[in-house]
Amino acid sequence: MKYVIVIPDGCADEPQESLAGRTPLQAAKRPGMNKAAKMGRVGLSNNVPLTLTPASDVATLSLFGYDPLEVYTGRAPLETVAMGIKLNPGDWAIRCNLVNVVNGVMKDFTAGHIGNDDGRQLVTTLQEKLGGEIKSASGEVAGVLEFYSGVSYRNILVYRSKLPAPFSKETKAHPPHDIPDKPVAPHLPSGPGGELLNELMLKSQRLFQDHPVNKKRLLEGKKAATQCWLWGQGVSPTLKKFSDLYKVNGAIISAVDLVRGVGMLLGWNRIDVPTATGYLDTDYAAKGRYAIDAIKNHDLVCVHIEAPDEASHEGRTDAKVEALEQIDKHIIVPLLEVLPDYKEWRILVSPDHRTLVRTKSHSHGTVPFVMAGTGITSMGQLSYDEVVAAASSLSFDKGHDLMKSFLK
Repeated sequence: MKYVIVIPDGCADEPQESLAGRTPLQAAKRPGMNKAAKMGRVGLSNNVPLTLTPASDVATLSLFGYDPLEVYTGRAPLETVAMGIKLNPGDWAIRCNLVNVVNGVMKDFTAGHIGNDDGRQLVTTLQEKLGGEIKSASGEVAGVLEFYSGVSYRNILVYRSKLPAPFSKETKAHPPHDIPDKPVAPHLPSGPGGELLNELMLKSQRLFQDHPVNKKRLLEGKKAATQCWLWGQGVSPTLKKFSDLYKVNGAIISAVDLVRGVGMLLGWNRIDVPTATGYLDTDYAAKGRYAIDAIKNHDLVCVHIEAPDEASHEGRTDAKVEALEQIDKHIIVPLLEVLPDYKEWRILVSPDHRTLVRTKSHSHGTVPFVMAGTGITSMGQLSYDEVVAAASSLSFDKGHDLMKSFLK
């Protein structure tokens, strides 16, 4: 059996007045998704327990068949896997966004989708000025700070523990993408280790204020990275290999370190598409081609596309519709053309979580999925969207149960 999973990140949404009361998914031209719906089954899945923050880290684990209440330890540790950063017992990984905060308001959690080169220079400054040993009150070396540059605004801080780390499960740090255009003060880190995170963020403001990279960006009419924002902290997780649980080998295709890292932790092969950007300008067609090629040598291939989520965070309904149309045209339609060449096959299309254009942020709640292929009988549904899914009798209150059904 050949299995394909397509994740249009954050595509689930609300009806939009600008779309005549339709959701972006309903408004998008999606012949491939609708074909899968007519062939198979559309339903609902709840990928994020209410006690956890709605985001791709939790939701992706759930979508891949793992109970996040049992295995989730934090977002940043998942990204370190894809970045090749080793975490030792007692070490903590912390997500380090480059953001644009103006007058105490989160104006852009991506610092204008800062480029890799600009981001790398700023993170290098963080390492030079803030990295290194942290002393305890008694003068002992408590830990070592290491800043690592990633992709665009997404970077990592590692706290290498020499003494017990100051962080715990009670440490609170908010994702910057969930506070767009809002004052940041109520969302600053708190709890164990919160004082250290706030101190580092404050120091980054001073370092970035007159940084040559920001001076150049402002002259070019771009947004400055006014500071770093620290969140998503956690220790290294332990996951059973996907092949041990489900007897299926897999591959992951994504431009986002978080999703790459989850796939790699599962034991899947990482396949990088050079022209994939993790943004609206990603190369959809190349992702489709790479997926078609990868399925030849793998039991399962997962293709993740970040674009719908990015459009939602920018509050751009039109861009979200366009991204969904590109996913359908260049990824789902081509896959549905070649998969029947295999004796047995199945496809699953599902977002990980909801991302609302109205709030520009992630949201708890169910998401629609469609699965089709060998052994999946049609339920007579005519399209794939939130309304059809809501009317379906097929529903998974625990999202991690969907994978078991898909592979059954």
